Amino acid sequence: MFKIQQYGKSELALMYFPGASTSRGALSNLTYWIRCNRELSVALKECGMPVRSKTFTSKQVAIIIKYLGEP
Repeated sequence: MFKIQQYGKSELALMYFPGASTSRGALSNLTYWIRCNRELSVALKECGMPVRSKTFTSKQVAIIIKYLGEP
């Protein structure tokens, strides 16, 4: 069972994209998925997600899981 807690953005991205060759590539893929999912993007903005943050809060992780499912 996936634990909802604060994660580094790259850490969570690697959970969604374990086959990515780099953490940067995994994060680019996750960012793309988030941007393509309009409802997810809006929900994250509404909860106050800063653009340059290096972490996802537990609330943001819960929102991501709601729209993308568990990694």
